[in-house]
Amino acid sequence: METKYQKIDCQHCRLSGACFPHGLDCEEINQLDTIVSHKRPFKPDEFLYRQEDRSDSIFVVKSGSFRSMALDADGTEQTVNFYLPGEVMGLDALQKGRFRCSVKALETATVCELSLSRLNALCTKIPSLQAQFLRIIGTQIAAHQDRVTLMGNNSAGFKLAAFLLMLSSRYRQLGYSSTEFNLPMDRHDIASFLSLTVETVSRQLTNLKNSGIISVQRRGIQINSLDSLKSVV
Repeated sequence: METKYQKIDCQHCRLSGACFPHGLDCEEINQLDTIVSHKRPFKPDEFLYRQEDRSDSIFVVKSGSFRSMALDADGTEQTVNFYLPGEVMGLDALQKGRFRCSVKALETATVCELSLSRLNALCTKIPSLQAQFLRIIGTQIAAHQDRVTLMGNNSAGFKLAAFLLMLSSRYRQLGYSSTEFNLPMDRHDIASFLSLTVETVSRQLTNLKNSGIISVQRRGIQINSLDSLKSVV
């Protein structure tokens, strides 16, 4: 299985348009390829790294999905984010060299690992790579701001509808269906992310289902009307 993943280089990866190769020419992509390593597949619930681990690398989701979580001073776990293919993990460690969150796989998943020291050195040689790196950082900052808005003094219905719209948009950007997708995370993870109870998440999903806005089949979600879902938000 590992050999299969290792054969897919940056030049031929279907996620290259949303990742570091975006905007680079063929020779620059080949140079980028020399600093990318491919880790073995991760099993569901297996940690990629843990909170306070030292950081020498950042990671790009190649397949599957991941969840990040952090422990507060009381030891309570809070889901911080979910990562889908093409998204970068570990940028939170750029400040102090240690990861501020733990990250574990939600399903069987693979990542590309980029050494920070080698990436920084290559950015000095390839300005377009540096520009793409900054765009990736900016995208994550904007996504964080969206999450802050989502977690504000909003109703449970607002939070869940906004969460589904956020996933819809991210799947669309990956070239997948924006109206029919599976939730890689369970309801407990969603509840932790939205600061709701599991019962509230289930109740809000049922409300959206009963109103005909979505259809639910276990973890499968079908958005029957994007406009109606947007109207909730």
